[in-house]
Amino acid sequence: MVLKTNTCRFSGLRIYPGKGLLFIRTDGQQYMFLNKKCKSYYHNRLRPAKLAWTVTYRKQHKKDQVSEVQKKKRRAVAKSANRSIVGASLEVIQKKRTEKPEVRQASREAAIREVKVVEEKLKTLHSAVIFSLCIPIPWSNQERMKKQKAERAAAAKAAAGPQKAAPKVVGRGKR
Repeated sequence: MVLKTNTCRFSGLRIYPGKGLLFIRTDGQQYMFLNKKCKSYYHNRLRPAKLAWTVTYRKQHKKDQVSEVQKKKRRAVAKSANRSIVGASLEVIQKKRTEKPEVRQASREAAIREVKVVEEKLKTLHSAVIFSLCIPIPWSNQERMKKQKAERAAAAKAAAGPQKAAPKVVGRGKR
């Protein structure tokens, strides 16, 4: 059976199950201490690097004897396989790979030029369509609409009737 051990936040030593003190700060952070001595040293703000029996001191002063040799992790190297993609056969892909950079750059520039030409044509076509759809409103129509608006406003005023003047406030002079 494997025992789950914690490490002391001050000394760096192992804390076995059933041992140690748990200190929880007001912000909710948990600190496990090996014993009361470690806890009191932590609260008195002693630095563990200055006490010879702590793990941090031993590491700092190169007193640690490395007992466990770390095993090197082997990375699984992904082998690339040449496969054809939908829309491009394997021969086409190989041909593009073997192309010189100058040829590739020239073909890219040609494609960009083509796209720009098509965009210019679309712009001119679009502006021509919009211009042909613009229907000018005759001046007489606009004038008639203004007159109708003025007539409606006058009719609304007449329907409201004469406005009464606001009552005069008396007796609000200097005191």
